[in-house]
Amino acid sequence: MHVLLVGNGAREHAIAEAITRSPRKPKLYAYMKANNPGIAALAEKVQLGDYKAFDAVATFAKDVDFAVIGPEDPLEAGIVDYLEEHGVPCFGPKQDLAQLETSKSFTRELFKKYKIPGAPQFKTCFSESEAREFLEKLGANYVIKADGLQGGKGVKLSGEHLKNSAEALAYAAECIRKDGRVVIEEKFVGEEFSIMSFCDGRTVKDSQPSQDHKRAFDGDCGPNTGGMGSYSTGRLLPFLTEEDIGQAHEITVRAAKALRDQVGEEYKGIMYGGFMATANGVRLVEYNARFGDPEAMNVLPLLESDFVEACEAVINGNLEDVELRFSEKASVCKYVVPEGYPTNPVKGEKIEIAGTPKARVYYASVDKRADGIYMSSSRALAFVGIAPTLAEAEKIAQSDISKVRGRIAYRKDIGTKALVEKRVRHMRELRKGVQ
Repeated sequence: MHVLLVGNGAREHAIAEAITRSPRKPKLYAYMKANNPGIAALAEKVQLGDYKAFDAVATFAKDVDFAVIGPEDPLEAGIVDYLEEHGVPCFGPKQDLAQLETSKSFTRELFKKYKIPGAPQFKTCFSESEAREFLEKLGANYVIKADGLQGGKGVKLSGEHLKNSAEALAYAAECIRKDGRVVIEEKFVGEEFSIMSFCDGRTVKDSQPSQDHKRAFDGDCGPNTGGMGSYSTGRLLPFLTEEDIGQAHEITVRAAKALRDQVGEEYKGIMYGGFMATANGVRLVEYNARFGDPEAMNVLPLLESDFVEACEAVINGNLEDVELRFSEKASVCKYVVPEGYPTNPVKGEKIEIAGTPKARVYYASVDKRADGIYMSSSRALAFVGIAPTLAEAEKIAQSDISKVRGRIAYRKDIGTKALVEKRVRHMRELRKGVQ
């Protein structure tokens, strides 16, 4: 068996590991924009090239049984449509269906049309005057979202990134100039969590929940990033209930059906919901059309069933016949990033890992040379501790990440007892207010 993987980040390194772990022993073909040494070590064949050079991807993929598309950029460009037209089945949605992630307005309007629960009060604004009017209606609590892909950095919240109405209107106007529209919506109050669901268009099967940490610095301070790390604790996170998980699942089931009705085709791939537990139930923050980064590193190493079998079931439309089993262990992921990330990162700096890590190490945006590993300007290495308890998993990740030498930064607080208990107290207070 031959499987093509498109992508070269730490997320794809975790996917490559899951593919090659399959009992069916598939041979991995990796098509990457930049050489990821972790993926290259697992792959039978490697080709470097642009994700949008579809003809080159299709030529490289001529012998594969199916392809797994890792990042969102090629999904937005229509790589699945092209590969399937050339006889390569794909684990990943077609271009129109990938709008679930690639257009904030598409997803909000979809939820409105099909009356799916969990959506905020929102408006897609096409002019500055529309934006001003709706911001005045929402008052002090709002979120402004650029419509297209922004690498996790296009969302700005009142009170955190936007200090007053003038800043809010200026950002909304900037988005309209760039994309022709902007989405403005009410700001939820609660705790965010991620669930990555396998979907064949009709059946939805969920991974375990995890919690990402977007802010750059300890204590949830600083600018938004692509994600500084995440943790998972099995079936539930400490601040979630079974009812929360059930509500999130139902939202994704309804969204999959709405996509099928709206587009006329079945969504095949990962529907990754960014949800928020609030005092009044679960709300949808956003969807992504692929595995999360960093959340894939929490969940995929704990997948006990066959990832390749699950991918084929999604492609063939028989996901209901396949069991997804995950270990109940805890996992903590912490990212090494260049000093100054994300606003003014150092570039081309060498890093060294002292000793042999106990954590799993996933390569992200690095260049492995004869004399060592060099960072680019983005996230570099992900350290993932896995253990029976969250405290043990955090200790493994922290112990190893602290041994990295170079001009680096990372968050020390992800997965720690203090930060997790802060989340639990927050939800307890919110839920108490509605009893």
